Amino acid sequence: MSLAIVPSLLAAAVAAAPAVRPADAPGAAPVRWQIDQSHSELSFRIRHLVSRVNGSFNTWGGTIVADPASLGGGSVNVEIQTASIDTNNERRDTHLKSGDFFDAENHPTITFRSTRVETRGADLRVHGNLTIRGVTKPVVLEGRMLEVGGVAGRRRIGFEAETRINRMDYGVSWNRAAEGGGAVLGDEVTISIAIEAVEQPAS
Repeated sequence: MSLAIVPSLLAAAVAAAPAVRPADAPGAAPVRWQIDQSHSELSFRIRHLVSRVNGSFNTWGGTIVADPASLGGGSVNVEIQTASIDTNNERRDTHLKSGDFFDAENHPTITFRSTRVETRGADLRVHGNLTIRGVTKPVVLEGRMLEVGGVAGRRRIGFEAETRINRMDYGVSWNRAAEGGGAVLGDEVTISIAIEAVEQPAS
């Protein structure tokens, strides 16, 4: 082969090579979002006799680290002040803070730390570890991303999710017999979370 035609062959090879697709390029850096508690809600419900009792926590917060276009690589950390429990009944709340239930004096916080996030469109499955009364168990929050909006650098992102746990797994075991049979409280607790979080400046 003549050396004179080598440059022509190299040029042809470069022209024939596939272009790098955007999906092959590095993804956007994850964004840190701070939960805006004043526009978010963390609530629970449990069976009481023949109906349900709802409650919430008044002091809690946390962070989300995620690229809105690729939530599968994200993470969530939430910390709740146990003594901020609120069921709209002061006497009941005092009992819930006691050693019969959450033992707020010895276990002042409840935490959730995600381990992985699965996505399908806007739908989410957030796997993580929930710690109550010093006991840590894996849970899965199922929900969806609602919307991203606002000015770049100060955007807001919304999520809602829910999970169910057995309170006995965490040592929250107080109960008493109900008149006519059965127990006053159910064992299953439904936890619901609605989050609005604010974009934080890049460090």
